[in-house]
Amino acid sequence: MESGAVLFEITKPPAAEREQSDRKETDANAGRFVRYQFTPAFLRLRQVGATVEFTVGDKPINNFRMIERHYFREQLLKSFDFEFGFCIPGSKNTCEHIYDFPQLSEELIQEMSARPYHTRSDSFYFVDNKLVMHNKADYAYGSGP
Repeated sequence: MESGAVLFEITKPPAAEREQSDRKETDANAGRFVRYQFTPAFLRLRQVGATVEFTVGDKPINNFRMIERHYFREQLLKSFDFEFGFCIPGSKNTCEHIYDFPQLSEELIQEMSARPYHTRSDSFYFVDNKLVMHNKADYAYGSGP
């Protein structure tokens, strides 16, 4: 976090590309899954910041919240809970999530590195305590220090 290094970046394609792909039949869950690849050094970080940018439609959003859970082979590693609060209709919003990582043993780091994509996360988005979106991700920590 202190270094300011960008570890990954995810963006939507430009509007023109989205319009072209909208014309094709697409899976309703497309874009709800992300696959990350990091080096094992990522698992030794103590803290990471993630900047999230989102826009709000024509209705206000009350009590916007994200709960994110990270697992390795079905074992919960860490759960994060972020409150966005109220979001103004038609607004473009940016916020930074600060992830404080648990200290992992070297044995667990080696095991996670040896088993790509066995580390997974679920991100649940709520508005007024109602689930409105669920994203999934998996992670590989191979090659490198």
